[in-house]
Amino acid sequence: MKPVKIYTTTYCGYCVRAKDLLKRKGVSYEEVDVTGDDTARAKLVEMSGGQRTVPQIFIGDTHVGGYTDLAQLDRDKKLDSMLQA
Repeated sequence: MKPVKIYTTTYCGYCVRAKDLLKRKGVSYEEVDVTGDDTARAKLVEMSGGQRTVPQIFIGDTHVGGYTDLAQLDRDKKLDSMLQA
């Protein structure tokens, strides 16, 4: 399984939803909390092509986007293959 990294903040409801979706699927992930961490936030903006919002989710080297993007991949039955590829 490809590694999953999710950038979050402590006050983000969509972050909670994204982590719950991954947990329900049995996917382990690395969480990077960027709350109050300007250096980590700047790195996230650079890696995500300018996105400042959270969550931002990466599967392997692929930037998936946020929670709605992750949920759409799951609804479209594409998430499992991305995780396994």
